[in-house]
Amino acid sequence: MLAKRIIPCLDVRDGRVVKGVNFVNLRDAGDPVENAIFYDAEGADELTFLDITASHEKRKIILDVVERTAAEVFIPVTVGGGINTLSDISDLLNAGCDKVSINTAAVKTPGFIKEASERFGSQCIVVAIDAKRSVGAAGELPDWLTSDVNLHGLSLNAGSGAEGENRFEVYTHGGRKARGIDALKWAKYMEELGAGEILLTSMDKDGTKSGYDIELNRAISEGVGIPVIASGGAGTLEHLYDALEYGKADAVLAASIFHFREYSIKEAKMFLDSKGITMRL
Repeated sequence: MLAKRIIPCLDVRDGRVVKGVNFVNLRDAGDPVENAIFYDAEGADELTFLDITASHEKRKIILDVVERTAAEVFIPVTVGGGINTLSDISDLLNAGCDKVSINTAAVKTPGFIKEASERFGSQCIVVAIDAKRSVGAAGELPDWLTSDVNLHGLSLNAGSGAEGENRFEVYTHGGRKARGIDALKWAKYMEELGAGEILLTSMDKDGTKSGYDIELNRAISEGVGIPVIASGGAGTLEHLYDALEYGKADAVLAASIFHFREYSIKEAKMFLDSKGITMRL
C-alpha cells in the first residue's frame, strides 16, 4: 500500500506566509523559506505554496521563494496561484518546483490542462478544486465550456439533486466566483484531460479547524483514479485520520495546526501510524 502524505500548505502573499478563515481575515505566519526548511527537517512529505496575490508583475516574488526553497529542501514542492500559461509553468519548474497547481485557468480554458500535461507530464499537473456545498438550481455554464465538455460526453451542471441531497459546486478566483459546475464531474473531467492529482479544498471548512469535509473528499476520491489531497478544516490529529480513513484521501494538506506549532509533523505521523495508516516515518 502506498504511504499517505502530510503536506503543509503555505499561503504566500507578497513574500510572506499568511493564514485566514474561509479565505479571508489573513494573519502573518512567517517567512516562506524558513517555514519550508523547518517542515523539511520535521519530516513533511511535500510542501505546497499558494501564491494568493499572484499576478504577472509579482510573479518574480514567488519565483524567488521557489528558487531559495529548492536550494535548501529536498522534498517535492508544489506551487499554485495565477498560473495561466505554459510559460508560467515552465518558469516555476525551472525555478525548482516539482508540480504546479491550476484552478481558475482550468475552468477558463479546460484544454490548458491537456496542453500542460502533454508538454510537462501529468505527474506535475495538479488541478485545484475549491468546492462549496450549494442549494438551489445550478447556473448556466458558459457556451465555450459547454461545447468543450460536450466533446467528451460529460454533463457538468451542478444540479439541485434530490431533496436533502448534498451537492458541491466549483468556485474559482480564490473562492469568490461560483461556476455552477458539479465538483465530482469536474474532477473526472480534469483526470480525463491529463491531471495527475486533485487538490480538493472545502471552502466551507477552510480555516475553521472543525475537520475536513469527509463527504466531499470521499465522493471525489472514490470517483477518480488519481490521488486526491484533502484540504480545508484540519484542527486536530483526528481530523487528519478521518480524511485519510473515511474521506479516502491520499494526502492531507494543513496549515494552521502546523504553522502555529499546535502539532508537529512527527506527532501527526506517529499518531496516524498508531491508527494503522501507512506513513513514511
